[in-house]
Amino acid sequence: MNIIKIIIHQPLNSYKIITFIDCKLNIMSTAKKEYKRVTVKSLVDMKKRGEKISMLTAYDYSMARIVDAAKVDVILVGDSASNVMAGYETTLPITLDQMIYHASSVLRAVKRALVVVDIPFGSYQSDPQEALRSAIRIMKESRAHSVKVEGGEEIGESVKRILNAGIPVMGHLGLTPQAIYKFGTYTVRAKEEEEAEKLIADAKLLERLGCFAIVLEKIPAELTKRVSESISIPTIGIGAGKYADGQVLVIHDLLGMTHEFNPRFLRRYMNLYEEMGSAISRYVDDVKTKDFPNDDEQY
Repeated sequence: MNIIKIIIHQPLNSYKIITFIDCKLNIMSTAKKEYKRVTVKSLVDMKKRGEKISMLTAYDYSMARIVDAAKVDVILVGDSASNVMAGYETTLPITLDQMIYHASSVLRAVKRALVVVDIPFGSYQSDPQEALRSAIRIMKESRAHSVKVEGGEEIGESVKRILNAGIPVMGHLGLTPQAIYKFGTYTVRAKEEEEAEKLIADAKLLERLGCFAIVLEKIPAELTKRVSESISIPTIGIGAGKYADGQVLVIHDLLGMTHEFNPRFLRRYMNLYEEMGSAISRYVDDVKTKDFPNDDEQY
């Protein structure tokens, strides 16, 4: 129970005390602030205010324009392009050149969102100098705002080298798709305390190194809460529950284009697979029956 007493001064040095009981106090303001341009500092400010961070993927100019116009805070040019754009089973095949191509397309469309680009598998893990070269290429050639890498202590030197060059870095812990053959499955990670403790330690390390945010993928919600409360930088979850400071989804999944993909964490907001299929079928029928183009649709 919260009790608030308001003292009102009245004439003749008397006072009137008004007591409100059971008033709900909001210590942390969750008012949404309007940003003309979202930056890494904006995300930290959002966490401090308790405002959740929205993040979606985009891989091309047309989709990025729509996502940015909808005022998504962060656009991730993810190596998931390997899956949804190129049709590969994993994220491993996509190359640095291909990531730069997708990122360049997105950056030409974006006016407001912070754009984060995945450094692809094999471009940063083994050699900190190679990691720096890859990050510099992404920043210079695509004009990206920041990069993302997967892993904790094992890539610490690479993260440090990139950050020392002035390039903002977003971390990624939990299920790390670039290590899928090590895990052997896409099941929930860090259910056991030993792995959970390592994940927390890695999150704290990434914060100390200077990362501005961390993606947490497919871990228990309670662990997400522990991580989010133990670090000052934002956590952005995918399949990590409601306690993350923000959420991210693959745009093709959100729109229902990847109809065969149905993880528990996914909320579909459209069923574009069926809607697009229906529209295309109608077009084919109109062409076959000579209904398209009609007199009004020709010169």
